[in-house]
Amino acid sequence: MELKSGLRGNAFLAVKESDLSTEFKSGEVPVLATPRVVALIEEATLDAISEYLEKDKTTVGMRVRIDHLTPIPVGASISAHAILEQVDGRRLTFSATVETEKEKLLIANATITRVIVDTKEFLKTVKR
Repeated sequence: MELKSGLRGNAFLAVKESDLSTEFKSGEVPVLATPRVVALIEEATLDAISEYLEKDKTTVGMRVRIDHLTPIPVGASISAHAILEQVDGRRLTFSATVETEKEKLLIANATITRVIVDTKEFLKTVKR
């Protein structure tokens, strides 16, 4: 199968205490942490493409541009939706949104760039 624009992926989260900015140490108010929002979006990007990658390939994050617009409390159910917008060689660019499940309230929107790498070769470059 071929990686092409238009592929879509989703990820879901029921917000828990461990997802809050106070737990991530990324803020001082008990609301959904921006780093957790980014992780959920990245999960959606992987969902969009995982079955289209060769077995020895994976993608790694390169760039994230995010607007985190709405504070979300514990107990909310949210979803991330990613669309592969562009394939430029090994570079994949996605647009993404995060919203509440019931009300469809926009929480965040983002552009994510991931790069296709050979898994074994990439791991050889990791410095210990």
